[in-house]
Amino acid sequence: MGASADADDALAGPRRTPCLPEPTGPCPVGTTSLWLTDTSRPDPWVAGVTARELMVSLWYPATSPDGRRAAYMTRAESELQLTSRGITGVPPDALSTTRTNAVSDAVPAGRQRSLPLVVLSPGFTNSRSALTALAEDLASHGYVAAGIDHTYESHATAFPDGRVTTSLARAARRRDDGFKEKLAAGRAADVSFVLGELTGAQPAWPGAGLIDPCRIAMAGHSAGGAAVIAAMLADARIRAGIDMDGGTAAPIPDHGLSRPFLFLGKQSNYTPGSGGAVTTWERDWTHLTGWKRWLLVAGAIHASFTDLALLADQSGIDIGPGLSGARSLDITRAYVLAFFDQHLRGKPQTLLDRPSARYPEVTFAFPAADTRA
Repeated sequence: MGASADADDALAGPRRTPCLPEPTGPCPVGTTSLWLTDTSRPDPWVAGVTARELMVSLWYPATSPDGRRAAYMTRAESELQLTSRGITGVPPDALSTTRTNAVSDAVPAGRQRSLPLVVLSPGFTNSRSALTALAEDLASHGYVAAGIDHTYESHATAFPDGRVTTSLARAARRRDDGFKEKLAAGRAADVSFVLGELTGAQPAWPGAGLIDPCRIAMAGHSAGGAAVIAAMLADARIRAGIDMDGGTAAPIPDHGLSRPFLFLGKQSNYTPGSGGAVTTWERDWTHLTGWKRWLLVAGAIHASFTDLALLADQSGIDIGPGLSGARSLDITRAYVLAFFDQHLRGKPQTLLDRPSARYPEVTFAFPAADTRA
């Protein structure tokens, strides 16, 4: 459910300073982090922990491009992300030195209740940082993107008090037959809590008044993608969802899910009827009763929908895809933005209705005419 082993190994390449591509939108981008505590429920992964603590990063349109660039992750997180994957051939700060585009704690820009909100959920063992390039791009187009570190699921989550939690949930993965369902349900609860903290009467972020609480959506990669349907079923505030390369867990009830949904995955695993490694999309497709699309990306691997493939390329290591990390991010950002522009802003997108000469790697699993509600 996390990034592929090939992608992990690729980070062990020659030393150079990695950098994320510039966002494509007109707005400068700011970012900040929130330390949130849900006292209404215990932590699902650690016995005796009576509250659920989360670290959340927000990316948003800013008033100015001037200021200090935000760190990609902390040095402690970088070291644990690398060593937990058995990667020892790079300095421990290799990931923390990645150059981002967002200004740390920049002043937010926008009118009250004007900005759509998109929640981003990363793959299992990955941190919220792995979706930074996507988040920055959404923010540059006038969205607030909220990336959640699901505590004890990531290899490393650093808290402001100096603690760094690790992936204790991996033990449950080995012994629990219902792990995937528990993971999706827990992430759905995390998302609902974060939505409450950002749109409630006493929001956790001073800029929260800019968020339009009627225009909320979610996207996730791998385990985060698998959790999107669970979150939508649990929380009607989520108007639309995207699963990027995640085999879904809990099935959709017989009455269906009528809100817009996009499957975006690698061709090798998710081609319908091919007997590929993942078949849950075919199960869920018939129960998606609203607007829906199923898009396949030729040459992509699991990491292609995150920053990890790009970081691998920049380290000079061939991880095997027929698609460069820069190209795969270009594709991911284009289709994710088009989906949210159509369903949160009411701007029809021809990119979602037919194959594009600009993105020949992307094919429709079903003709668009057969997928409209």
